[in-house]
Amino acid sequence: MEKIYLDNAATTPLRKEVIATMLNVLENDYGNASSTHSFGRSAKSILETSRKTIAKYLHCTSQEIVFTSNATEATNWILRSAVKDLGMQRIITSRVEHHATLYTINALQKEYGVAVDYINVFSDGSLDDAQLEALLNSDRKTIVSLMHVNNETGCMMDIAKVGNLCAAHNALFHCDTVQSIGKTELNLHELPVDFVVASAHKFHGPKGIGFAYVKKNRLLQPILFGGEQEKGLRAGTEAVHQVAGMAKALELAYEHLDEERAYIQELKKYCVAQLQTNFPDIKINGSTTFYNILNVLLPFSEEKTAMILFNLDMKGIAVSRGSACQSGSVKPSHVLAEMLMEEDIKKPSLRISFSHYNTKAEIDTLIDGLKGI
Repeated sequence: MEKIYLDNAATTPLRKEVIATMLNVLENDYGNASSTHSFGRSAKSILETSRKTIAKYLHCTSQEIVFTSNATEATNWILRSAVKDLGMQRIITSRVEHHATLYTINALQKEYGVAVDYINVFSDGSLDDAQLEALLNSDRKTIVSLMHVNNETGCMMDIAKVGNLCAAHNALFHCDTVQSIGKTELNLHELPVDFVVASAHKFHGPKGIGFAYVKKNRLLQPILFGGEQEKGLRAGTEAVHQVAGMAKALELAYEHLDEERAYIQELKKYCVAQLQTNFPDIKINGSTTFYNILNVLLPFSEEKTAMILFNLDMKGIAVSRGSACQSGSVKPSHVLAEMLMEEDIKKPSLRISFSHYNTKAEIDTLIDGLKGI
């Protein structure tokens, strides 16, 4: 049975060139990057070359890139240090953020009594910018934490607009760019943003490695203590092969961005057209969505919700109901709960997310699978 992977917002398959790069490092450059002998120096060189590669494509300095295990760790570190060490008294966020953000904020609220304000979310998935501006009109030291592209709906936030509002009110701005880095251009020295986070496995790199961009002179304190790795900000022997794989994946993502983005845009457009032809009552959740994520409300009865993913999986088709981090949950999506009417939340919604490896033939198979249900 042919297997069809349409869950690229959860994770992406590794490019062959990334695997080759990692294998080469594993076989030939196995030294500890903190060692002073030739093996260590070789590993250190790969580490710093990778850092420069990432910085090059994001238009920042290599000193502003800090390697972490993933974006969840980076978000925990940034928000916790902002409250604990930088004295942030308030966090402004939304209820449609990734749980890495929401649960971290909940913990900080309990531990430090930090105030939290949530921006309203409109039914199309957009945020209430006017409310954000009103909330920022305060003397309290504030950090704003909002994601660029929502991982469930693909709804997009205007980084420049939000960043300028934050800058005008002396607030820090942390942006979860997990779904957009490697898939769209980001000039971090032009964008008014203080912190961004990324995970390599979202742009065809390895799992278990990511990074934080920390703008120069934003003096965060370490989250892990031990050695002097990552300028003393994150102790622990670096996974050099993972870092090299991540840098290679990002390099390839940006080298092929124009052609792959155009291809995926056409694929999404084709999928929407086929869904609307075969299921005229279908609704797309969110407007102005990112080009590789499609979230649709299916005109199926409520009792079929639990069986859709199972039936599609039996046909070898991988899609999801939302965040992979919640795949075992029977609760409705916290993102859609902010956007949809109560009667629609109970109905089945699917997240279909594309990569350049997908084809129109796979979309046709997905449509046939849904028709069978």
